[in-house]
Amino acid sequence: EDRHIFLDAVPEAATADFRSEPPSPWLTAHIPWSEAEHRIAAIAADAKTARALAIATGAPCLLVERRTWAGRETLTIARQVFRGDAFDLTARFGPSGG
Repeated sequence: EDRHIFLDAVPEAATADFRSEPPSPWLTAHIPWSEAEHRIAAIAADAKTARALAIATGAPCLLVERRTWAGRETLTIARQVFRGDAFDLTARFGPSGG
């Protein structure tokens, strides 16, 4: 995971101990957010990603990017890359009821 926390929006993050509590649970527990967006894409592993995931350069991967806002202010952007052969995506949904 590659995560960016915008310290203008979340100044408390500058002194948080993310070794004892990872960023995602810390943010959820401490910072109210109003909206989030997921972007999911198929990508080919670049050399750095391939080394990190122990796969060949160019191997298929699943990219999940998440942005989180409080009102109009961006709080955080996270980017996760998963091996294409070790991940699947399932969505379950129903009518909105509205």
